[in-house]
Amino acid sequence: MKPKMIWSNLAVANLERTYKFYSELGFTPNGPHTSDQLVSFFFGEKDFIIHFFLQHILESNLKDIPFCDTRKANEIVFTLSADSKDQVDIWAKEIEKACGKIISEPESFGENYYGFVFADPDGHKFNVFYM
Repeated sequence: MKPKMIWSNLAVANLERTYKFYSELGFTPNGPHTSDQLVSFFFGEKDFIIHFFLQHILESNLKDIPFCDTRKANEIVFTLSADSKDQVDIWAKEIEKACGKIISEPESFGENYYGFVFADPDGHKFNVFYM
């Protein structure tokens, strides 16, 4: 297989809240892919796309595949790379300001890693790392 693209689809409860959260963090909306069923953003230099669908829309399209309760289980953990330890610390503050939840505070992991974990308002987890 050699797909043309890859992107992710995540379930959310509130599109306005999701749009506000990721916009406040500075992610670029993927305008043509926003509707009353989803909001979409570009992530990183290569513009990885994450679509945030209303949960009932995803569940109806995927038939018998229910989505997990992200407060109790992890569906996936994305990692966002930072350019410096200072940037990691700044992002942690920005995420808290935008109403994200810091799961683990910024800290060193071994000799070459510094980062933290956060959850967005729907519980989707992200690592932020400087390596």
